[in-house]
Amino acid sequence: MKDVILGLVGVGRIGVMHANNIAALNEVLNPQGIRVLLRLTDVAEDHARTVASGLGAEFLPSVEALLASGVDGLVIATGTGTHPELIKAGVDAGIPVFCEKPVALNVDDALPVLDYIRDRNGVVQIGHQRRFDAGYLEARRAYQAGELGWIHSLRAVTCDMTPPPVEFLASSGGLFRDCSVHDFDILRWLTGREIVEVYAKGSNNGDPAIGEAGDVDTALALVTFDDGTVGTVSATRYNGAGHDVRLEIQGSRSSLMVGLDDKTAMASAEAGTTFPSGKPHQTFAERFDQAYRSEMEAFVELILGRRDNPCTPEDAVAASRVADAAQESLATGVPVKVAVNVAS
Repeated sequence: MKDVILGLVGVGRIGVMHANNIAALNEVLNPQGIRVLLRLTDVAEDHARTVASGLGAEFLPSVEALLASGVDGLVIATGTGTHPELIKAGVDAGIPVFCEKPVALNVDDALPVLDYIRDRNGVVQIGHQRRFDAGYLEARRAYQAGELGWIHSLRAVTCDMTPPPVEFLASSGGLFRDCSVHDFDILRWLTGREIVEVYAKGSNNGDPAIGEAGDVDTALALVTFDDGTVGTVSATRYNGAGHDVRLEIQGSRSSLMVGLDDKTAMASAEAGTTFPSGKPHQTFAERFDQAYRSEMEAFVELILGRRDNPCTPEDAVAASRVADAAQESLATGVPVKVAVNVAS
């Protein structure tokens, strides 16, 4: 049995999810002769110790102690502002790093991190979990196989059922950076094309505190790709029907929709139509449960040298460039060009 030791920094909401998924990896990997062990740390020490105890993991008092303990990979699930220095610490330790999106608060802050990783031949996987979702994978396969023909329209939707705390939104960078960046990433990944222009509008009809924090609760971006194809990316914090993430791809030969199943947070207005009849997803963690599990399994495979990096920092920064442009367009009210070269 080969041991792979993962070090996790941050056990907030998403960190706890990753911790549970790491622990569950043994069900998949033990039959392959691989045992995954977890060590974790967080500044909220009592909470971190409780999480560690519940999972049979080891708590360490600091990032430095975690890295010095001899972990094989570092998983970063802390606030965005801490990502650059933690990525650098993992790279300096000579181990592969998994970091939740984004690389940094904005592209300008991310570019020096890209240079740091390249200069030291670091291996960093960024957490864009939709790349592991079965629906998105099938849509990409169908498009690449020519089954859809050429794409004429794309419509991406990301709707939270309820907004996160206003305190989080105040430091999130805005709805496009926090939420729609996943759509911008998946559109690039699926089509193989760059988004070159964004025109965004937004509104606030929910909690006034969201507007006071400098954000909007609902927004729409019209995106133009480098071949002239157009698409829309919409997001909201107030989708009472449930957590709704979909992508509609219309082509010259056929069309597909990712996220159209019995749990789609939608009802039909047509008489006699009962689809969808299931209970809608309530949260992003529920909607992408298997994708998050597959993402962490991929990170272990990356550590073992069994696969290529499924989401490079350059990929993530390219999506962040689009999100930055969308936030700028939202603030200025005019279309914004997107630079597609992520080199500093």
